[in-house]
Amino acid sequence: MLALFAGLCGAVCLAAGASLAADEPRPPLAIQFSLDRPIDATDAPFVMAASNGLFSAEGLAVTINTASGSPDAIARVAAGTSDFALVDINALVRFRDKDKQGVPPVKAVFVLYNKAPYAIIARKSRGIQALSDMEGKNLGVAEGDLSIRLWPAVAKQNGIKIASVKQSSISAAVREPMLSAGQIDAVTGFSYLSALNLKDRGVPADDLAVLKFADYGCDAYGFAIIVNPALAAAKPDAVRGFIRAVIGGTHLAVKDPAGAVANVIGRMDGGSKDLELERLRTVLRDNILTAEVRRNGLGGIDAARFERSIDQLAEGFKFQKRPVAADIFDDQFLPPVNGRLIN
Repeated sequence: MLALFAGLCGAVCLAAGASLAADEPRPPLAIQFSLDRPIDATDAPFVMAASNGLFSAEGLAVTINTASGSPDAIARVAAGTSDFALVDINALVRFRDKDKQGVPPVKAVFVLYNKAPYAIIARKSRGIQALSDMEGKNLGVAEGDLSIRLWPAVAKQNGIKIASVKQSSISAAVREPMLSAGQIDAVTGFSYLSALNLKDRGVPADDLAVLKFADYGCDAYGFAIIVNPALAAAKPDAVRGFIRAVIGGTHLAVKDPAGAVANVIGRMDGGSKDLELERLRTVLRDNILTAEVRRNGLGGIDAARFERSIDQLAEGFKFQKRPVAADIFDDQFLPPVNGRLIN
């Protein structure tokens, strides 16, 4: 009897100890998150999630690092040196098309930019008011700029004779200076980058024509969060938590853009508060808070639209094997729609 009592006591004590251990706070999961370029106001959703404790509330200790472009950021996630990254989803489509033995199938799990920011930025004083005015003009294209891969489809949809538009390959570093100096008539780029940078260089706002591809029939989505497949398989709740934190950070940036920019400026190497505030408001208006997002919530895609965007990308990029939406985007980590709506 005494032995039985001792055994029961030991079992109870072990159970109690296990319960206490389970109740102890667990250390946060260390997460490496890559941006594809130096931080600016467009990264406010992530900065707000970090500075307001939204990542830590999900049990995540997020370190933000910077890659040298979307291809580099994607490669980091594929290799596992970064767990998440914010990249151009069209760069992901191209990455997945390459034949890479043993490279895991990286997918996007949250689309932040419902509309891609691709645009032609032109000078009205050079005779360009609308897309149809591009015929006979000199278009500067920076190396690695994905805008030019969608340009053939946009030109075709709008009856532009693409052969009549001269394309000049230029460095991204001289894109705005060359347009500002009148050495070229227009450049491809992101609407919230080149246009605002040109205004900051002293080009009058009323001399700039920002011809957004999305206004001319381009169905492309823009920047999206990708995740390392091994992390997604082993810790799906961490992926869900990361996305919830980003949604919360986006809400905060929408509610208080000026406060969000103040947080971002503190992490930038220099930067004008007024310029960055205009940049954030531009990207919120044009790329994030679209009519589709207001209906369906942040983060998801319309599969039929995404298929059309892949077809448009194929006009300027030859696929080895055309992907389908499910090859690129995985919606299983998204919260329900009511958890993604913007008030």
